[in-house]
Amino acid sequence: MRLIFNALCVAALAVAVQPVSAADVEAGETKFKQLCATCHGDSGKGDGPAGRALRPAPPDMSDPAWQEETTDDHIRLVTEKGGPAAGLAPTMTAFGHTLDDDDLDNVVAFIRSLAD
Repeated sequence: MRLIFNALCVAALAVAVQPVSAADVEAGETKFKQLCATCHGDSGKGDGPAGRALRPAPPDMSDPAWQEETTDDHIRLVTEKGGPAAGLAPTMTAFGHTLDDDDLDNVVAFIRSLAD
């Protein structure tokens, strides 16, 4: 019985840590560059042309500390509902009206890839 439990735990962990497919990251990159790069920059460093003038400045999403302290759910919430929904600046626009669930997942996957 213990062997079966251990095998199930290992299988669950293997599924949980599988990386998002490259196609998802690529699709997320396309949406990110269309909708987010003006403020966040193409590589998510917060250095887009409009982002340089914003106060507070957009975060550097490629920073390992930011990646570690920020959850996928938080990224999705801010992307979908905007900064105020997460207690952040109102200058962070909501994109829930533009992005469907797959798009949101893809954008999150792309943002996560920025730390690589």
